[in-house]
Amino acid sequence: MTATQPRPDSKRTAGTAAPGRATIDARTLRTDRWWQAPLITALLLSAWVLYAFVRTVWQAAYFAAPEHYLSPFYSPCVTASCTSGSRDFGTWFGHFPALIPFAIVTLPFLLGFRLTCYYYRRSYYRAFWQSPPACAVAEPHTNYTGETRFPLVLQNLHRYFWVAAGVISIVNTWDVVQAFRPEGHSFGFGLGTVIMLVNVVLLWAYTLSCHSCRHIVGGRMRNFSAHPLRYRAWTFVSKLNAKHMQLAWTTLATLLITDAYIAFVAAGTFSDPRFVN
Repeated sequence: MTATQPRPDSKRTAGTAAPGRATIDARTLRTDRWWQAPLITALLLSAWVLYAFVRTVWQAAYFAAPEHYLSPFYSPCVTASCTSGSRDFGTWFGHFPALIPFAIVTLPFLLGFRLTCYYYRRSYYRAFWQSPPACAVAEPHTNYTGETRFPLVLQNLHRYFWVAAGVISIVNTWDVVQAFRPEGHSFGFGLGTVIMLVNVVLLWAYTLSCHSCRHIVGGRMRNFSAHPLRYRAWTFVSKLNAKHMQLAWTTLATLLITDAYIAFVAAGTFSDPRFVN
């Protein structure tokens, strides 16, 4: 290695200030409205996070007992603070103090799964950190370390959060099964049941469309013909993976709709239309 070559571990200068780059005073030469996409992303994500935060600490209108509708923001409800009928998995903890989410055992893993998701990384890196805000637009940061330092090195835990998200999807599926067993009936369903079912199906689609899932299913296979079942599973996951971005946004919407609907029914704002009682 010559004296003029930088050491591999030396701090690199990134962006328009990198050695050998042309000096351009303008941040970008793009004339389109490149700033709209990151701005809309920032507004939508901020609004969703605010709604989710308010609902998880509200600790009210989360369970409609007659219909057995439990909000996904409160599932599983395993504290003594939960309404007795909502504790399908038992009581693991005593009463929680105010503002502590009832679903404390799952929410950190779901948050970790979304935060470390490859698509969401791109979204909030661009929208909030401007790293970079758009293609061909210089970012304000002068140094680049990638995801090799704390806290971004924790992004490598995504595959483990995916496993946890799969377990939580099973819990959400059980909630739907219970919704088909309303109070006083062995079987029945209403509009809320359909909404919960659609939400769970899309949550499964989003979870299975994860890049980590695709790698786990078909990674390191050198001969597809020798593993026909894995190949079929890999093909299916690959098709879902192509819709990962759409599923990421759709599931945010269905989670909000499902929770809001259950909140209105639980609060008595309107009655749940029943199809089979």
